[in-house]
Order: sequence, then structure tokens, then C-alpha cells
Amino acid sequence: MKITPLSAAITAIVMAASAPLLAAEQPELSQRVVKVLTVDGLKFKDLDKSGKLEPFEDWRLTPEERAADLVGRMTLAEKAGVMMHGSAPTANSPIGAGKSYDQEAAKVMIDDQKVNSLITRLSADDAAVFAEENNKLQAIAEGTRLGIPLTISSDPRNSFEYLDGASTSAGKFTQWPETLGLAAIGDEKLTHRYADIIRQEYLAVGIREALSPQADLATEPRWARISGTFGEDPTRVHNLVRGYIEGMQNGPDGLNTGSVISVVKHWVGYAAAENGYDSHNVYGKNAVFPGNNLKEHIYPFTGAFEANVGSVMPTYSILKNLLIEGKMVEQVGAGFSHQLLTDILRGQYGFKGVILSDWLITNDCDDVCVNGAKEGVEPVPGGMSWGVENLSQQARFVKAVQAGIDQFGGVTDSYMIVKAVEAKQLSEARINQSVARILEQKFRIGLFENPYVDPQQAAQIVGRPAWQKEADAAQFRSLVLLQNSDNLLPLKKGKKVWLYGIAPQAAVSAGFTVVDAPEQADVALIRAHAPFEQPHKNYFFGKRHHEGSLAFMSDNADYQAIVKASAKVPVVVTVYLDRPAILTNVQDKAKAIIGNFGVSDTVLFSRLTRDEAYTGKLPFELPSSMEEVLKQKSDLPHDTENPLYLIGAGLAR
Repeated sequence: MKITPLSAAITAIVMAASAPLLAAEQPELSQRVVKVLTVDGLKFKDLDKSGKLEPFEDWRLTPEERAADLVGRMTLAEKAGVMMHGSAPTANSPIGAGKSYDQEAAKVMIDDQKVNSLITRLSADDAAVFAEENNKLQAIAEGTRLGIPLTISSDPRNSFEYLDGASTSAGKFTQWPETLGLAAIGDEKLTHRYADIIRQEYLAVGIREALSPQADLATEPRWARISGTFGEDPTRVHNLVRGYIEGMQNGPDGLNTGSVISVVKHWVGYAAAENGYDSHNVYGKNAVFPGNNLKEHIYPFTGAFEANVGSVMPTYSILKNLLIEGKMVEQVGAGFSHQLLTDILRGQYGFKGVILSDWLITNDCDDVCVNGAKEGVEPVPGGMSWGVENLSQQARFVKAVQAGIDQFGGVTDSYMIVKAVEAKQLSEARINQSVARILEQKFRIGLFENPYVDPQQAAQIVGRPAWQKEADAAQFRSLVLLQNSDNLLPLKKGKKVWLYGIAPQAAVSAGFTVVDAPEQADVALIRAHAPFEQPHKNYFFGKRHHEGSLAFMSDNADYQAIVKASAKVPVVVTVYLDRPAILTNVQDKAKAIIGNFGVSDTVLFSRLTRDEAYTGKLPFELPSSMEEVLKQKSDLPHDTENPLYLIGAGLAR
């Protein structure tokens, strides 16, 4: 047959249309329950156990096509289950850390309640065990009617020091400085590398969603969650958030089979905390904006949008009496705010991913939450339904979905969604929107094809020595030299040292002799933490968060050690700056002061003895007094009148 230009053009169009089928590249499949189908010489998983290839099982189709087909096959109860993000139950506690999952409780959650997104808080002391435990959960999910795989998420777990309730112990994972330490280094490429390594460790054990990073702009120095931020410079936070997400999601173009979904948080203004109190707590439910500065709090999130972040988590906080373009923000937590989620996040900034609520926003803040537990009684998590306390739980779900929430963190009350649709309080079409968004992400990252991981490979990948060497180098670079009187640093090996908060073996290994009293030493080395006051007792998270004064008071144990040692011997103090400590009454007692954001004793001694320039710079200012802290505006960055150390401070030697 003679090929004319027209027939050639038609042939080209047909070939282009069928290119995905003709050039299909067989992905790796893993399964423990379902059978594998062979179609056109290619292999597919029979997830619905029908014996034939359905569109949602066909990896040659787009994530959007597959999600649309799957949504059309689901019951309302199954759809509602997708909108829950539960906590994987561990054998020793429904919410706590442990070494194994409670399989029976997990089966109820996954099979009966139809939940297929779960946060894991398992300890990572054995990566192979961790991986196999996640595989066991995936096997339960694979056995459900439609075989929808789990999205297993995690709080941050790669820092040397961590905050209970906001992160999980590193275990065998590489141990880096806190994100504040990365901000002290200020290198977007390093932040990308950091997240890329974490991504590979997460993938190895089956974690496919990271409840991070924080894009919160740390403008209120008393706020308890500063340690998880990148500091208070808007441009630096913007850039490092972008680098983090590109590393975690395996590139800047959105999700792919090598991605761990990033959940950037907390949209928006969380760090402008009234009186510095955290909005996990009823007494800290408001963020305040006396400087009318929401704009700078939004800017870091645009770095996440530039990196095509997969998910956004709204803040618990009520943006108290805030006007946006002349309109008062509804006085409810951000998870219930149509203006913040739909009008601004989706409308103004074009966000198309999943909006995941923070944990327990539909639960009651009960009597214990408000008034505190009785003496000797351990408080338990309540709820953070700020501004909607008078609504029923079902009405809270309805309001949140109408505001723009796609998925609810920390709860498995899927029946509430079902009842709301049946009562015509929510349309099933609106539910379908959220479910499709969540399922599209599962398809895009390859979970439907390959949800299982190799436990033995996980043991080889997690905590690789070469990666820990990079993490140690980051700890080293993140240290900020604030004072070095009489050129006390670097220290010469062989000196006699008195230690406080530092392991003696680390000093001995570094070439020092440890003595029992300051007067016997050539120098005292002291680890201190940024001060805090005894927190309020009226909430579970209150006892975990550092609150109140930033000043070292006379009854502070770390300060007492500094006073005691400085009377006898030159003192080197390293202060863990999870908040901006006031060091005014430390300056005259310590010869050398080093700010740290999570550093091991081994790396600390390496830094103390090395004769090379310090490069770390403060990611926030350090106030000179609490009087100045009380006068600053919670929503404005580095605005105390006479800071003791400016943002960006840091000596070379």
C-alpha cells in the first residue's frame, strides 16, 4: 500500500495514542494474598479478586483514570475509610511506640473500618523487624475487598534530639541535627541531600508519607514547636522547605514511584502563638497578629508549592481577630476554615493535593483537657476542636470537609462521614473529590503495584555508615560559636575536664581525662538546654512542651552547674537551642558558648578540638531579657529591640 502524507499522519496519531500500551514497561509487582494476571504478555495484580483486569488494576493507565475507576467501585463506607488517617496500633499501646503492631486491632482498623492510611510510631531499633511489621499491615490491606494498599506515615525520626509528641526516636535511622541546625548551615542543597537520605531510609522500611517539613515561621520565641522549624528568616525557610520537599519527593516535579509524600505544615500562622503557648493545648488555641503579618507566614509555604508538595496540614490554631482583605477570619481552627483552605490555599495558591487535618480536630477537649488530670492520674490525648467545641462530632466532620479537608488525622470515625452523607449534610460527590485525591497519590507512588519491602535490604540501608558520616558532618557544621573569650577554643587534648550532661567515655575517647570535681579540672564542659517553666498541667501535650520563660533562673539545674563550675575553672557551655534561650547571665560565667541544635558527644568533641573556622549562624535572634520578649510582636520575625545575639550571629573563631 502506498503511504500518503495523510495516511502517515493518521498512523502517527494512532501510534502516539497507543504509545503507553506499546511501550509499557513492566513495573515490579509484590503480593502476598492476591493472584497475578497476565494480559498482553504483561503482569497485573488481581486486587479485587475478580479474575479479570479492571481499569484500576491496569498500571498502564494514568493515576487519574485509575482513581476514577476505583472510586466508582467503592461503597460509601469504603470511601469514608479512605478519608481517615489512623494510628497503627502497637502491641503495648494503641498510640505509643513499640516493636510490633497489634495485628488483631490493625485488622479491625483496616478491614472493618476501611482505613488505609496509618501513622507508625514503631521504634526503629531493628530495621528488618520494622520493615516486616509494615509488610504484615500491607498483607491485611491486600486481603480487603478491593486490595487498597496502606499509606504508612511517620513523624520526623532522624534528629539526634527530638521532642516527644512531635517526632519519634531515631533508633537505627541516621541522626542529623534538628531542622534548625540545617537552617544554621543555610544550604538548600544540603537540606535536599538530608531529605533524600531520609527518603531512602523511609522507603526501605515501607514508610511512604512524611509528616514534615514545618514551614512555620518561628516569630514567637517562646513557642514550643520551634525546634522543628527552619527558623525565623522568611527567605531561608522558603528555600530550605523547597529543598526538603524536592529531596523527600524524589525531585521537583511532584510525586513518582520513588517519592515519599511530603506533608508541609502547619497552614498557616501557627508560630504566632499567643503568649507562646502551643495550640495542642486549650490555653494556647489562638495565634495573634499584632503586626498584621500573615503575609510573611504564608511566604515559606510558597517554597513547598514550587516543589509540588503532595499534602498540606492546617494548623490547630484560631487566627484571633485577623482580617484578610478586610474580611474577619472565622474564629475556628484552620482545619474548619473555608477561607483559609478553599479560598486561599486552593483558590489563591492553586494547591491541588491532599489537605490532611492535624490530629484529633474532631474530638472533644474534655474535662481533663480543660481542668487537668487528678493527682497521680496520667492524662490522655483529648481533642483540638477549637472554635467548634459546641458542635457535635458529626457536625465537626461536616464543617471540616466543607472547609476543604480531605483526610482526618488520628481518627478512624469513618461512620461519621457515612451518616453525614446519608443525612444529606454532605454530598457523595464532595466525598468522591477527596477520595480521588488520596487514591491518585497512592497510584502515583506505585503503592498498588509494590507495597512490600525487603526486610534484609532494609537492614542494609537504614543508618548506613556513609550516610551517618554525612549526618555527623551536618551536626558539626550546624554548631554556632557565640563566645570564645581568651581563645579558650579549640581545646588541646590531654586536659583534665569536668563534665555535666556529657558521657565520660566520649571525653576519654577524644583524649581527655575526666575528673570528679570542677576544682580538679583544667576546663569544665557543660551541656545545657534552653530554659522552660513547668508547663500547665491541664493537657496531655502540655507536660511535653517547653513553655514560658526563656531565661536561666537560679533554680535551673543547668544554670546551677554553670555557676558552680565557673567559680573554679574556665567553662565551655553548649546550649541546646530548641527555643531562643536568654544567655545574658551565662555570658559572664562561661568563657565559651556554643549553640547546638542536636549534636552527639562524639561530634561535639570533634568540634571542640578542631582548629578550623565555625560556619554555623543563628537561625533566630537570642533576646537579652524576658522584658524584651514580652514587648515583641508574636507575628514579626526578630523584632526585639536589643537582642543579645542577632539572627545570623556566629563567630568564626
